[in-house]
Amino acid sequence: MFIPDNHRKENLSEIKIFLKANSFGILVSQYQNKPWATHIPLELETTEDGKEVLTAHMAKANPQWREFDQNEEVLCIFNGPHSYVSSSWYKEEEVPTWNYIAVHVYGKLNILSEEKVMASMHRLVDKYEANSKKPISLKDMSPRTLKQIKGVVGFQIEITDIQAQYKLSKNREQDHPKIIEELEDSKNPMSIEIAQAMKNK
Repeated sequence: MFIPDNHRKENLSEIKIFLKANSFGILVSQYQNKPWATHIPLELETTEDGKEVLTAHMAKANPQWREFDQNEEVLCIFNGPHSYVSSSWYKEEEVPTWNYIAVHVYGKLNILSEEKVMASMHRLVDKYEANSKKPISLKDMSPRTLKQIKGVVGFQIEITDIQAQYKLSKNREQDHPKIIEELEDSKNPMSIEIAQAMKNK
């Protein structure tokens, strides 16, 4: 994606924290010579040999996976908070804008065995059930229920490139106090997150 220099984020540890907190992404690949996108959890993990990967699965009924082997590289898009920024908050006349955080991850995709898919399902459920009032575990489910795994295809994407854009009014430092104040006063959860990101820049 196009990233102006003052919006580019290169701190990989911060980006990884973002990816883990915003793992519901969009997998884009080519299918029948057209871009095809699927919205799925894409979990950032490290393999036993130290490679950074995104682990995911999709329904076999989704035809996108049938041409995975024809894609040299795939794209995963992750969106964070975003907010409209009114130029009425500036000291000088200017057009309004939009602040946001977005990360694009490129990589090479490999299909997983059924055994590895099941292991990834256990990790996924355990992660998101951790804060449930009554957490469930796949370990407690019947073989009949777990047979549903046969209806999905699991895969890992070995990361080849990460591009991160944190557009947080970096070209208007003089207006940051007012922008942050207005974003926080909006009571909009994502605007408040953008205000916090601007404070933490």
